[in-house]
Amino acid sequence: MASSSSSSLPAAWAAAVRAGAVAPALRAAVWACLAMSAMLVAEAAWMGLASLAAAAARRLRGYGYRWEPMAAPPDVEAPAPAPADFPMVLVQIPMYNEKEVYKLSIGAACALTWPPDRIIIQVLDDSTDPFVKELVELECKEWASKKINIKYEPESDFLLKTMPYLLHNPKIALVQTRWEFVNYNVCLMTRIQKMSLDYHFKVEQESGSFMHAFFGFNGTAGVWRVSAINQSGGWKDRTTVEDMDLAVRASLKGWEFLYVGDIRVKSELPSTFQAYRHQQHRWTCGAANLFRKMAWEIITNKEVSMWKKHHLLYSFFFVRRAIAPILTFLFYCIVIPLSAMVPEVTIPVWGLVYIPTAITIMNAIRNPGSVHLMPFWILFENVMAMHRMRAALSGLLETARANDWVVTEKVGDQVKDELDVPLLEPLKPTECAERIYIPELLLALYLLICASYDFVLGNHKYYIYIYLQAVAFTVMGFGFVGTRTPCS
Repeated sequence: MASSSSSSLPAAWAAAVRAGAVAPALRAAVWACLAMSAMLVAEAAWMGLASLAAAAARRLRGYGYRWEPMAAPPDVEAPAPAPADFPMVLVQIPMYNEKEVYKLSIGAACALTWPPDRIIIQVLDDSTDPFVKELVELECKEWASKKINIKYEPESDFLLKTMPYLLHNPKIALVQTRWEFVNYNVCLMTRIQKMSLDYHFKVEQESGSFMHAFFGFNGTAGVWRVSAINQSGGWKDRTTVEDMDLAVRASLKGWEFLYVGDIRVKSELPSTFQAYRHQQHRWTCGAANLFRKMAWEIITNKEVSMWKKHHLLYSFFFVRRAIAPILTFLFYCIVIPLSAMVPEVTIPVWGLVYIPTAITIMNAIRNPGSVHLMPFWILFENVMAMHRMRAALSGLLETARANDWVVTEKVGDQVKDELDVPLLEPLKPTECAERIYIPELLLALYLLICASYDFVLGNHKYYIYIYLQAVAFTVMGFGFVGTRTPCS
């Protein structure tokens, strides 16, 4: 009898600690996550309705700005056109050890239809590899002498389609067009990226342009008015999102932005998991760090309306750049699994099921061709939320990694022929070691423990979702996602 009492004492103490300390803290975390979830679903619903209204309005009256077609530029032998008809255009091509795509980028810029005497093409080569620098220099010389044959040519009338908006609407500072992806069908990871970025352009950019004449510049596939750049203080390297930085500062000067989704520009998605992680860290951390640096400047600004300041502070920065990455990981990968082991805590069904289902449906509506991939998208985005939350906190707190800049790896022509999907063949031991990601595997272990406890002893029945999420963390932890580039 005494031994029975002594053996039940630790269990009683554990139950008391769980009920007295763990449960209240977890309950507070649950309600904080539910509050953030409500903000996120409201923002998603608002953007979705605004983007649908923008699409309907566009069918009726175009984009709401004056646009008149430009005549084809005269031949080189003809007299130079007047500056008002064809203003001077500067095309900038940043390069950094990108031997796979330098020909494509330079060729695309040189293929643009515009009078030769009214366009300047700058190749901003920061390469540290002497071989790559020599290749880029040779390519530029060959294009200057017109001895090269274009291997990859985008829409050459890009400037003829976008420049009229700047010519006829003096308040517009930026015309942003939409990306389309040349390698979206390489693997499941690139298909999932395409879903997220299509939603970004169709909903976030479309609604921002329609409702507020503001959105974040995507860093490419856009045309800026040089006077707006100069008035806003030019480019600044204080964060890893100098494109977004310029856009916010220009908006605070009263300039308007226009998103034109009918014009598309080819782009390449990162197809390796490591490259995608680096890209997402740069984007997420930079945006959060910019929020930290510019919040007070936005609050005290006198040149824009309270409506636009509210959009910038609350919608654009706080909900989408801070709340979204933190909530996704904290709620779906930490709080829900932990609550499966604490019977004193119950999550309301509207927060556990209705809100995430609503967000998923709103995304699926704008990606009807990818509905069958939605389960994979959910699991993948939850794993990536771990990196995005860490990046967001790094930017908000301005830690040592806040300004880490790793150029996204590109493969150019290789995407068609030479990329290998890692699940299709075994990897060498050294390759396996390089592709193991410890944080993902630790989270997978945590989720497996929570799911197993719920399956054996719990009463929440969360284990189906938690097991699936554990599998996703395990697969990505062992690097079985994306592609790997061929060995050199």
